[in-house]
Amino acid sequence: MNRVSVNKRAARLLFLFVSVALLSACSDPSPNAFKLSGSTMGTSYHITVLESTVLESAVVGRTVVEREGVETQQADLKIAIEQQLLLIDQQMSTYKEDSELSRLNDALVDEWVKLSPDLLTVLMLSLELGWLSNGAFDITVGPLVKLWGFGPGGIDRADSVPTAAKITDRLKQTGFQHIEFNLATGEIRKRRLVTLDLSAIAKGYGVDKVAELLLYAGFTDFMVEIGGELRLQGNSPRGTPWRIAIEQPDASFGAAYQTVKLSGVGMATSGDYRNYFEQEGKRYSHIIDPATGYPIDHALASVTVIAETAAYADGLATAINVMGPEKGLKLAQQQGLAVYMIMKTKQGFAAAYSDAFKPYLE
Repeated sequence: MNRVSVNKRAARLLFLFVSVALLSACSDPSPNAFKLSGSTMGTSYHITVLESTVLESAVVGRTVVEREGVETQQADLKIAIEQQLLLIDQQMSTYKEDSELSRLNDALVDEWVKLSPDLLTVLMLSLELGWLSNGAFDITVGPLVKLWGFGPGGIDRADSVPTAAKITDRLKQTGFQHIEFNLATGEIRKRRLVTLDLSAIAKGYGVDKVAELLLYAGFTDFMVEIGGELRLQGNSPRGTPWRIAIEQPDASFGAAYQTVKLSGVGMATSGDYRNYFEQEGKRYSHIIDPATGYPIDHALASVTVIAETAAYADGLATAINVMGPEKGLKLAQQQGLAVYMIMKTKQGFAAAYSDAFKPYLE
C-alpha cells in the first residue's frame, strides 16, 4: 500500500505562500504595513495590516491601542488577536477534552446544553449549510472520517479500507438533522448519539472574528489568514485590491492556477489532492461523503468559494467538494454563489466557475 497523507496545515501553508508571493511580486514594500503571525487551532495565522488606516486610538477588548508607539501598538494588537483565537479554539476544538464542543459531545441524548454565542452561531451556520447542500455539509461526519483513518483519533496508516458493515454502522451515528436548537434559551440538544466536528468551518469563523477585531480597532485595510482561509479588507500595500492565488491542485507545491482580486470578502479553498491514501491503485480522499460513508470519487480536484464571510466560504467549499462538479455548479448558479472549480481531466486540469465568480477574475 502506498499512503500519502500530507496534512491540511501543510497544504494550506503552501497555498498561502503562493498568495503572498504573488502579492509581494506585484507591490512595493510599504513602510505603513506590518505583519503578525503565530500558531492557532493546530495550524498558523498570518495577518498583514496597513497601519496608516488605524484611528488615533481604539479599544481592542481590554487593550487600548494608541498611536504613541508603533511597536507597542502592534504588540498589544497581537495579544488581543491571540486572546480571541484562544477563546475560539477553547470553544470549538475537537482535540481538547475540556473544550466547549467536547463537553457538548459528551452530553447525553436529549440533554439540553447552554452554548456560548460564538458556538451557537457556528452551529446554526453549519446546519444552514447542511440544509442548503442537501446534507453534503454535515458536522456529524466525524465518526466516518475517523474510521477511514483521518481526523482526530483516526486509524493512522490503516492497511485496508473499512468493511461495508463498519461503514454502515458508522452511518447510523451521523446526521446533522438530529441536532435541535432552542433559540429562545440559546441551548442545543442531540436527538441521537452524534459527535459534532467543526473542523470544516471553525478556522473560517476565527478569520472573521479577527477581521471584526481589526475593524473595531480602526483598521480598514488588511488580510487575515488562518490555515488557508482568508478575509480581505480594503486595499493591499500596493493601493489596489488584494491579489490572491488559487493553487494548482497537484504536486507542484504552490504553483498558481488562477489569480483573483478581492476586497471586503472572505475566501476558502477545499481540495483532496494533499490528504489521501492509495491502495491497490485506488485513491481514497480524506473528504467523506456523508450520504454514502465513502470518500468522494469524482473529477473535482478543488473548490474555491468567495463569500461575505470566511466561515460561510469555508463550509460551502467543503460542501461543494462533496457534491461534485455538476451538482456543485448547479447549486452555485441557483443560489448566486461565487464558486470556482478545478477538475481533473486526461489532459491535466480544466476550470469552471459560476457567474457570480466572474467579477473577481483577473
